Amino acid sequence: MRVLVVEDEPRLAQNIGAALHDGPGYAVDVCHDGEEALLYCATADYDLVVLDLMLPKKPGQEVLRRLRQRDGATPVLILTAVSETQKTIDLLDQGADDYMTKPFDLGDLIARARALIRRGKGVRQPALRLGAIVLIPADQTVRVGGQPVELSPTEYRILEYLMHHPNAIVSKRELLEHLYDFTWEHHSNVIEAHVSNLRRKLRSASESAVLENRRGRGYRLTSSDEASA
Repeated sequence: MRVLVVEDEPRLAQNIGAALHDGPGYAVDVCHDGEEALLYCATADYDLVVLDLMLPKKPGQEVLRRLRQRDGATPVLILTAVSETQKTIDLLDQGADDYMTKPFDLGDLIARARALIRRGKGVRQPALRLGAIVLIPADQTVRVGGQPVELSPTEYRILEYLMHHPNAIVSKRELLEHLYDFTWEHHSNVIEAHVSNLRRKLRSASESAVLENRRGRGYRLTSSDEASA
């Protein structure tokens, strides 16, 4: 999952980015003004935007309006120092998905970020399921054929992204962009190793769990009875 944090106070932006990266393991990009935020969103696809309202160059409300004109699907979590009820209602009417009033608890922010990303992916149930594979985002556990499977953080993130795109071919570039920030090119030579380890662990737990390498096209996660489709 990839998140953009837009916050003009450098230390707070750094703390939010570190919490989202070190906790759920999201890839996090950080910027500090409204114009830069719109440029980032035009360059990459994000699973969540954490957006401060009081920004230089373009205020958060204008960034939110432009994002909703361009893309109505990406969840937006607003950070605001304003606690007035009417202004909060106005933000939600303008397209915000949730808001937090400063100061806030980073643990609460992580929980809300996870919920918004699940909602944005169309995931209403607490678990993702594909054949014998069950992935529970709340505690980042995986069971295959009823047995727990231990994954590294990167393997888990790969599986989670593929579980959100069942039976679809996901290109290596797309996968890397959602696993890492704008330095993803530096990780491209190791992604095959992570996928290979993940494939081995899934197949060791259940022969029905199939992670295919479509040469020159990407990766496809499916169940064995769908693999030939």
